[in-house]
Amino acid sequence: MMNLIANILLFSMGLVTFLSLVTFAVLSLREGERRAAGLAFVLAIALSSPFFLVTLSTLQVKWIFSGTIGAIGFLGLFLFLLPIGRVERGHDLPLKRFDERDIVFARRRLIPGSPEFEAYYAMRPENRTIDDKRRALPGLLSTESLHADPNFFAAAKASFALTEAMREEVDGPVSGERMELSPDQGTSMIKGLAQYYGAVTVGICELQPYHVYSHIGRGSGTYGAPIHLDHRYAIAFTVEMDYEIMRQAPKAPVVMESARRYVQAATIGLQLGYHIRSLGYPARAHIDGNYRVIAPLVARDAGLGEIGRMGILMTPRLGPRVRLGVVTTDLPLIPDERRYDTSMLDFCRICVKCAENCPSQAIPTDDRHEIDGAIRWRINADKCFHYWNVIGTDCGICMSVCPFSHPDHCGHSLIRWAIQRSGYARRAALWLDDHFYGRKHIPRPMLDWIQKLTV
Repeated sequence: MMNLIANILLFSMGLVTFLSLVTFAVLSLREGERRAAGLAFVLAIALSSPFFLVTLSTLQVKWIFSGTIGAIGFLGLFLFLLPIGRVERGHDLPLKRFDERDIVFARRRLIPGSPEFEAYYAMRPENRTIDDKRRALPGLLSTESLHADPNFFAAAKASFALTEAMREEVDGPVSGERMELSPDQGTSMIKGLAQYYGAVTVGICELQPYHVYSHIGRGSGTYGAPIHLDHRYAIAFTVEMDYEIMRQAPKAPVVMESARRYVQAATIGLQLGYHIRSLGYPARAHIDGNYRVIAPLVARDAGLGEIGRMGILMTPRLGPRVRLGVVTTDLPLIPDERRYDTSMLDFCRICVKCAENCPSQAIPTDDRHEIDGAIRWRINADKCFHYWNVIGTDCGICMSVCPFSHPDHCGHSLIRWAIQRSGYARRAALWLDDHFYGRKHIPRPMLDWIQKLTV
């Protein structure tokens, strides 16, 4: 009887090990990750075989083997619970508002000789030299750029043109007939609608002064005019960027995907804004090229993630592989509690994979430090944008290599669950990611339908 019990126990453990790893291998194949799939298949055989083979041995050997496995399990649990990798969040709220005229995208729009051009460089002469050098480069979506492709660039331009056509629709008249809604009703309605329109996650926060740019640098309104946005709440949402296409970074399909997701975020934001205004409440959508708020800060404070090493939002499910949209309003809403996810900050601190793979060396490799009163990482946006203007795309390598960017299936979700709860699990997950997926970025071959578009 004891021999039968031991055999059942060992066989069950071996079967669970085998099926778990085979399932992960199959999911990896579906993702196109052949290296991860192959390694998982090998481990499925290597780690499950001892369980099956030991059933052929004596009862004493079986119990010794089972005891050893149990001891390894307890050791793993002990390591899982070790209080390592704790990160002090520190003060991460900016002490002053940021001028939109200083961002690289606003400076890119300046036309030499224009009043805006002269006024800006009179105010910021230190940016003139680096901006002039960048203007001499081929430029984003240029046919002279390194990764130029007429088909993909045409698709990206079409999406950007659509977004630009929507920029004047971010605000509008408010209905004179107000529908009275409780904060709970308004919150449920807005979150449900946003997800119905295509958002992956939605969060709400109270609008803070540091969320809002100080002066207009792009979009509607007078360039350089002070920004006054007195809405009470901000609705932030994410849209997912395609994993397969982002793995092709920094090639031309990536900028096509970015442009498509800006359109999607803009469409969701405009629909929410129209809907809220039709209920009798003011609302403004903030879309690509016509923001009044700093979207990553709003999304962070709305509980959608943390600002990682790349300087952009890191979400728990998709990492940085998202685009953001924001709608500000006075519709009564219930703010979400911000996620103070220090596990994400610790993971970014020990990973550094994005910085190591950044071709422009724009992402810092050191720890967070105080910038304008807030403890954070800051990328060198000038270096990053310089590289974009050389290759003609918005790169995306940092998104592609981030371990959090893997698809949201059961295997990766289990690892993310462990990462959030254990410093040791974070270090183990990073080690596994390096071995299953590699430390260095290798652009994935284009999908079949994309290859047919390649010129």
